[in-house]
Amino acid sequence: MEEKTRQAIKIDLSQFKLHIHLEQKTELTLHFDSPSRMFYLAVIALVVNEMKRLGKITSIPLGEHAPLLALLNDTIGGSAGTSDKEHLLPRIYRKWKDALPDLENAPLFKVIGRKKELENGVGKTYRFTEAKKDLWANLFEYRGSQENVRLRFSIDKLGAGLDDIMIIYEDYQNGEAWERFISGLKRKGEEKPGPVELVPKEPETPVIPYKERKVPLLKHWSWAALAIVFILAGLAIWRVYFYTPAGKIASIERMAFPLPDKPSIAVLPFVNMTGDPKEDYFSDGLTEQIITNLSTFQRLFVIARNSTFVYKGKSVKIQKVAEDLGVRYVMEGSVQKSGDKVRIAAQLVDAITGGHVWSEHYDREFKDLFALQDEITIKILRAMRIELTDGEQARRWTKGGTKNLKAYVLNYQGIGFMGRGTKQDNDTARHFFEEAIGLDPKYACAYINLGTTHFWDARNGWSESPAKSIQKALELAQKALAMEDSIDLGHSLLGAIYLVMRQHDKAIAEGERAVALNPNGALAFIFFAGIVGVSGKWEESVMYAQQSIRLSPFPGPLQYDVLGRAYFMLEKYDEAISILKKAIQINVDFLPAHIFLAACYSSMGRDAEANASAKEVLRINPKFSIESYEKRLTYRNKADIEREVAALKKAGLK
Repeated sequence: MEEKTRQAIKIDLSQFKLHIHLEQKTELTLHFDSPSRMFYLAVIALVVNEMKRLGKITSIPLGEHAPLLALLNDTIGGSAGTSDKEHLLPRIYRKWKDALPDLENAPLFKVIGRKKELENGVGKTYRFTEAKKDLWANLFEYRGSQENVRLRFSIDKLGAGLDDIMIIYEDYQNGEAWERFISGLKRKGEEKPGPVELVPKEPETPVIPYKERKVPLLKHWSWAALAIVFILAGLAIWRVYFYTPAGKIASIERMAFPLPDKPSIAVLPFVNMTGDPKEDYFSDGLTEQIITNLSTFQRLFVIARNSTFVYKGKSVKIQKVAEDLGVRYVMEGSVQKSGDKVRIAAQLVDAITGGHVWSEHYDREFKDLFALQDEITIKILRAMRIELTDGEQARRWTKGGTKNLKAYVLNYQGIGFMGRGTKQDNDTARHFFEEAIGLDPKYACAYINLGTTHFWDARNGWSESPAKSIQKALELAQKALAMEDSIDLGHSLLGAIYLVMRQHDKAIAEGERAVALNPNGALAFIFFAGIVGVSGKWEESVMYAQQSIRLSPFPGPLQYDVLGRAYFMLEKYDEAISILKKAIQINVDFLPAHIFLAACYSSMGRDAEANASAKEVLRINPKFSIESYEKRLTYRNKADIEREVAALKKAGLK
């Protein structure tokens, strides 16, 4: 009995038959005896093989297998319809859908030996009752139009599981059988283009008289219907990658920002398909590295990770993402990690036309991850018609990074805390960076981030010795850049340190180097905006801060603070207040924003609001003093210092 359970359903790709042998002694053979039917049995086998590989009953994105579906269609399917990716998947759906209303006359199957004798001796196919049809139909779950549908896999409705299914081809079983089957198709396709006849025509199976059957026909057919349901519902299209229904395009008029004059892209967080949230670091790391790789190209406009990660874990439409971020192209994907293997699927969508310009999936060894990141980067660039120079082709993309994934996730976690702008979060971030460096002492990016925490300690008055904190930050930045000089944020940090040391020209040079290295670096631009502003170039500060926010439309409080300060210095108080309030909405305890709000309100004569902001400053830092704060101001122009200090005193701070 146990052996029968394991082999309850056999998909025979040598003879294109489906054998069903259930515990209730139902025995049935479905013969797929035409090119079209053979094609659909192969699709069923594809779905089952993928589920076996994943080890669970789940939806399978057929869009990822479009080239394979085209091969099946063009060889065994006899090219009964186009293999074009925009039409093949909808055709598969329609074929399954059309089988629902009339099971016994469904175009998918020819059932052998299942007719009953009538009084006049003429065979007639036994018809299901309406209740039986409804039972079958209700196992399906339709979503969207015929071009975008998901069918639920329903083997569990039979009380069966994946171990009850076997794929057979020649003398091979399951995964090996599938691979041998596909390899054979490819060889035959190369030898003889066009339809391939894989199964010889067999004689009609004799009809068994009804009275000789051991199983009542109604019960026999009921189980047959359920078995067919299991196979049919194995076609699980959770999303059709290669077709966008009419109206599913982004509106240029609704975009939050004008489209850049060069190809623009947002890379959404890759979905972790592993099923374990603890594995998010892997999918997040892949996403961030692809963004980092793309960002180095002057000919591209790339949205920063901070803004694309706001969509993590959310069901969001591509056109909405494009409109929110003001981009033409949106990339999305998924990651499945199992042991030392990894499967990555990715697609690039042109949100303006609704067309899919590139899609691919990769099955690789985990050790090949970093090479795969580079490969995906190149594929995206080519899909957007960005031609690479010889130097770019040979570029080593991952700079200053690590191959220690645990170190990477620690660094990533630290970045999340560091951006919140409080002493406690800064301390937490520092611990993460220190642990990452402990795991990989050559992790240059982690050294830069660690140095940044010491920098913020000094700048925000969180350090007992600001001079020592700045010196520590300088040492860490120089150590990181000695390992890898092409990390933009290393030069940004070094520029900010030179600014504190009042070496304005050196600071500007480092800031310029940073934005040159990463023309899409939102953080590089905001650091540079701060540097040029403190150096007395407030108009330029506004320009670079706005560029940073354009690259990261959902910015952190730092971007808003730098822009708000520049507006204050230009006496554009209304604009400054509006911007600074956005920083506080993100983090109500972000001290710099409250300081400049107090200065803005007092400069406008709005004393009550100025006093309220001053109280917020003291709530966050009860030890705040203008004397200490003034010592930390590094403005090149003395008049800028005097103006800000006077405004703060007028607001009631001492």
